[in-house]
Amino acid sequence: VQLVESGGGLAQAGASLTLSCAASTQTFSSYDMGWFRQAPGTEREFVATINWSGGRTFYADSVKGRFTIYRDNRRDTVYLKMDNLKPEDTAVYYCAGGVGSTTASRDYDYWGQGTQVTVPS
Repeated sequence: VQLVESGGGLAQAGASLTLSCAASTQTFSSYDMGWFRQAPGTEREFVATINWSGGRTFYADSVKGRFTIYRDNRRDTVYLKMDNLKPEDTAVYYCAGGVGSTTASRDYDYWGQGTQVTVPS
């Protein structure tokens, strides 16, 4: 399974960005998906996860109420809509796929290459 993220870039504080992650598999709807991020000098951290059907989501406290994870199983794509961006959201964002939508990166089997999001202070 290959995952390809897109949609990152430079955004001003308070602005919005939507990240996309396209999967190269016909069994995308069987996978739970997650978004993680990693800022320079820090460990990769959990951002959000969504179960295979899209009926259950979970967010890190730092993004709850500002970010929305959703998926389109017809397009084999998962999204992360990021509103009210803050400088502390600056990081490389990775999507991940696995079975069992958890907050632990070790539980995901497939990873994208990452997309940079930069929010200047």
